[in-house]
Parts: sequence; structure tokens; C-alpha cells
Amino acid sequence: MSQHSTDSKTRGETRIQLPAPTFWPMVFAFGITLLLAGIVTHWVISVVGFLIAAKAADGWWKTVIPLEQHEAVAIEPARRPAPIKVGARAVVRLKLGEGGHRVRVPEEIHPYSAGFWGGLAGGTVMAALACLYGLFAQHSIWYPINLLSGVVIPDLGSETVEQLRKFNGLAFAAAVVGHGAISIMVGVLYAVMLPMFPKYAPFWAGILMPVFWSGLVATTLNFINPALNSRISWPWFVVCQLGFGLVGGYVIARSTSIRTMQTWSLAERAFLETPQDEDHK
Repeated sequence: MSQHSTDSKTRGETRIQLPAPTFWPMVFAFGITLLLAGIVTHWVISVVGFLIAAKAADGWWKTVIPLEQHEAVAIEPARRPAPIKVGARAVVRLKLGEGGHRVRVPEEIHPYSAGFWGGLAGGTVMAALACLYGLFAQHSIWYPINLLSGVVIPDLGSETVEQLRKFNGLAFAAAVVGHGAISIMVGVLYAVMLPMFPKYAPFWAGILMPVFWSGLVATTLNFINPALNSRISWPWFVVCQLGFGLVGGYVIARSTSIRTMQTWSLAERAFLETPQDEDHK
């Protein structure tokens, strides 16, 4: 329609040729309906349906073959399509065999060591923020440490506030080991996931993931240890998680990236030295 309209506009024509409308398809469908209806009613109805369908098929055939029937339709100036403007932009497409045409995301990854150090850095900041909360809110840095160890030692969740403010060697050791191990594991997970995030990965990973993790911990702890859950300041907990995510994500993102094997040349994947490699050395 648009091509005919454009051509007619170019030549100044006022009418275009379109396929002529026909009612034979509907008559043919009606005949088939009667033909099938006669199977469960009376054979006369099937005969009538067959005759109608045969006549409709003949009429439909003659409107298309050997020459398709057309009719002239007036062109309404208001409905003429606007001229197509050809832009100067072009889409650059990768060709088969071109380097990188089958590369999967991500092309580069962070080493596990970056996740290890990023987890330790984020865990240190998180611990410092938690101790800062304990110092200002409970006048003791041991309060958040004892609460953290309450995940491993459930009895600490039912201790009094005065007891939680005191130093506990067993609780301190459990908190250090547990917090360090979890921080490293989350840091390694960040190192794996950061290359798959969109632009500004440290920012999104440092905000979205901590908020999601905080909600998951709050929901789970409410069922596991409600007494401990009621003693935690969740707004400050989220702040600590954000500190871990932003610092850990920044340290990992700043680490040296490693190209995946899919980006290596055939010689590199075969661990062969080529003249090009020697030139780069």
C-alpha cells in the first residue's frame, strides 16, 4: 500500500489498483459448514452444502486465476504517507569470521584474589561501622561483636544488654572467624558477578546487593533467632552492608582484569609462541 501510494504521488496519479473484494470465500465456508452438518443431520443438507461449496470454489478461482481481478481506488491526499527520510547513519555489523563475533559476555573477569582482598577490605569497613554504632548507641564496641557471634552461639541472643556490652573471648573469636569467612566468600562472589553487571558495576553492586542481602538476613533471622533479631538495629545494619558493598566492589573493580580464553588467539590457546608474541615482549 505504501509503495503504491508513494509511486502514485510521484507520478501525480489520483487512483491506485488494489485486489478486488470478493464474497466467494465466505460462501465457500458456508458450504463446507452445511456439508459437515449433514453428517449428523440429513444427507440432503450435505448435498446442498457440497453444491454451494463447489460453486463458491469455482467463483473464487475465477477471481484469482488466470488474472487477478483489481479495482481502482481513489487516493485521499490526507492519507498519503509522508516521504521517507533517508538518514546518514549506518549499522555496523560483525561479519562471520571477524574477531569477536562469537564472544560471550563477559570478555574479561576479575581474579579470585581480587575477591579475597575486596572481601577483606569491605569486611574491615563493615566491622568499623558496626563498632562505631556500638560505641555511640550502646557505649561499647563489644555489643555488635557479641550480637554477631550470637548467630553461632544462640544463647547470646537472650543475654542482657549489660552482658552484651562486656568482652567475651569466645564470642570475639567466633565473630572474627565467622565475619572474616563470610566477607571473603561474598568478596569472591562479587568478583565473579561484577563483570556481568551493566555500566557503573561497583555502584549498583554496592547498593542493590547489600540491600537485597539485608532483607534476606532479616527475614531468615526472624525465624531462626527472634530474640537476636529484635536486638539488631536494622537501619544501621543496612549502612554497614552498604559500606561493605561499596568498598569491596570498588577494590575488586580496580583490580587487573583477566581476558577469558574465548578472546585468545589460536596460538595463545595452544600455548605456542608466535612472532607477534615475541614483538610484544
